[in-house]
Amino acid sequence: MTLIVIGPVCEDLVIIGDVESHSVGGATLYQSFVFEEFFDDYLAIVNCSDEKLAEEFPSSDKVKVILKDNTHFFINKYPFEDNLDIREQLSNFAQIPILKSDLESLLTDVNVEGFVVNPLNHYDFPLETIEYIKSFNVPIFTSIQGFLRFPDVKVNENYAIKLGDFDEIYDVLKGFRTIFLDEAEANIIGLDFDVDEIIITDGSNGSRIISDSEIKIESVKCDNVVDTTGCGDTYMAAYISQRLMGYNQKKAGNFASMIASKKIENLGPFNLNK
Repeated sequence: MTLIVIGPVCEDLVIIGDVESHSVGGATLYQSFVFEEFFDDYLAIVNCSDEKLAEEFPSSDKVKVILKDNTHFFINKYPFEDNLDIREQLSNFAQIPILKSDLESLLTDVNVEGFVVNPLNHYDFPLETIEYIKSFNVPIFTSIQGFLRFPDVKVNENYAIKLGDFDEIYDVLKGFRTIFLDEAEANIIGLDFDVDEIIITDGSNGSRIISDSEIKIESVKCDNVVDTTGCGDTYMAAYISQRLMGYNQKKAGNFASMIASKKIENLGPFNLNK
């Protein structure tokens, strides 16, 4: 059975202090490197305007591209080199939604075990697409950050990002197995969702797992913080892999914290051999 990981691949400009670097990014890309190591039976489905971006994934036969007329672009600026929990973001806010019709042909002959839904902005997953995904009656995992991202003030060719609630979010998330969000997002939309468990991350302060009770997961400290972009996506994939293999919340959370810590010690996605 195959875990389906869906969401845009994007082009990133990362600025740490005065140092700039260009890379390919997106939650689905970062997560694929984790699943490649710890949950091999997965399929990544991405949308963009350039098929060559799929070459950045760890396994070419586990990624499918839905061609669109644009590609997401993000600027991730970390103004304080000694505190990479603080990030300023801009985006082109590409409106290239993943449609039900985009997925139908790709999933016709796939024995689906679950879905990981990775929106990068509010426009990526229309409600019709979410309802189609729900029709498979398998576990669905998502980070809600993208659903809450709306364009704010325009800065040159891109837009500042504002996080906002919207009425349909409760219908979108109803019946999901696990949702991931950070403390700031939890303050915006609350925690009153019809889901099995909620994971709240807080950077170097660790995370909380909320279901019938609350479990605190401590962060794993590291002395060489290099690149935190994609850290939350890495945590999410590591946690999902462990839960699907039958581990309890505490063990899955501790494992995810360890893998996320290892990821931030190097540039780019998680790499077990670095």
